[in-house]
Amino acid sequence: MIRGLGNALSKLAHRYMPSPFTIALALTLVTFLVAAISTPKSLMELLGFWGGRLDGDTVRAKEKGFWMLIAFAMQMCLILVTGFALASTPLAKRAIAWLAERPRTGNQAIAGTALIAMMAAYINWGLGLIVGALLARDVARACRRQGIPVHYPLLGAAGYTGLMVWHGGFSGSAPFKVTQAKDVAELLPGVDIGVIPLEQTILSPLNLTIACLMFVLVPLILVRMSPPVDEMRGIEPGQGGIEEDEEEPESFEKTPAAVLERSPILAWLLGGAALVYLFAYLSKIGFNRADLNAINLFFLALGLILHGSPIAYGRAVGRAAGGCAGIILQFPFYAGIMGLMKQSGLMEQASTVVAEWATKDSFEALTFLSAGIVNLFVPSGGGQWGVQGSIVMQSAQALDVPLGNAVMAFSYGDGWTNMLQPFWALPLLAITGLKARELVGYTAALMFLVGPVIIACLTLF
Repeated sequence: MIRGLGNALSKLAHRYMPSPFTIALALTLVTFLVAAISTPKSLMELLGFWGGRLDGDTVRAKEKGFWMLIAFAMQMCLILVTGFALASTPLAKRAIAWLAERPRTGNQAIAGTALIAMMAAYINWGLGLIVGALLARDVARACRRQGIPVHYPLLGAAGYTGLMVWHGGFSGSAPFKVTQAKDVAELLPGVDIGVIPLEQTILSPLNLTIACLMFVLVPLILVRMSPPVDEMRGIEPGQGGIEEDEEEPESFEKTPAAVLERSPILAWLLGGAALVYLFAYLSKIGFNRADLNAINLFFLALGLILHGSPIAYGRAVGRAAGGCAGIILQFPFYAGIMGLMKQSGLMEQASTVVAEWATKDSFEALTFLSAGIVNLFVPSGGGQWGVQGSIVMQSAQALDVPLGNAVMAFSYGDGWTNMLQPFWALPLLAITGLKARELVGYTAALMFLVGPVIIACLTLF
């Protein structure tokens, strides 16, 4: 049954699923249409919410629409290029190659890739994104060399599974937001509850149970989706998206400039200084609060040190930069959707419906589902929590639902539909050379199969 579902959805996605950029454009039009029908806003007001620059000061005002995610888009480009550059160092390549050579069967390759991707994402979602992509590609190559049959699109899907569990891990936006008194006061104005510690969210029995179940069930489900050997499609020669540069010849004109750019002194000094700074910074705020900027600086500094010269590191980054095209193109459109949904009141409407329908027993399940639906249009955990969080928390308080459980219901709903929304798969697609339609059928099947398990846990605890 599991294989049949995976195969059916894979064929459906391959036939009917457009490119990620086309999806972004279609979602933009759908959001405009729904907002025009369900809100009293005029067309010009909706256009203003989308573009974000029709409300006054267009110079100093904080961006609210189409351009509001420019900084985040740059962070995502950096995590792709610095992560790839780090993985292309000799030491990292040996480590990844060692891991890639461990599987002796296709099922071991799929299960191992999914487990490592999820564990990495549980530590930090950015780390999981890159580790899962690189491992999927290199495991596929190792299997091809050893003659082990494995379905490459399914392996790519396994590398993407970390984005389903990340929000329950140590980089989850919502769980860490509620550890700050200022943020909790904004969510529950006039209610003095202090803060919600991690013991009630990420380290709670509820979350640890869900995480353990995901670590076991997801690899098992993906293995069961594996098609018969004669239907498998392995990685093709030369396939793999971003590739490493060929090694530079040892002989070169030894001019002062050439010697300097190949010297390890600059790379080691600046890379080492960045690591010292990063350690001091994270010691101050807590290592579990590492954000994308911290991860990118770590990747950059370590990659610079391990490449051993500015020119080698620059070549590796330059090679990876072409994979950023999808990120650069699509992020503004999702920012426009976010601005449109937030300022028109659509996102608040979705949350309010749950608050009106929910009972104490059904609240966590409905919150999980509503967060999943909104995530399809606004694939940003932090941005989504900024709008939905207040309604989720106030409704949970009114229904006497444990606030930590409410936070985790939202968190898992946000990650759950990442398996249907290919937005976060863009770096993986760039690294693996796969297309979104090749893996989303499998991740969608996984989403439908694990959803009831998560809802059951939310309901029982």
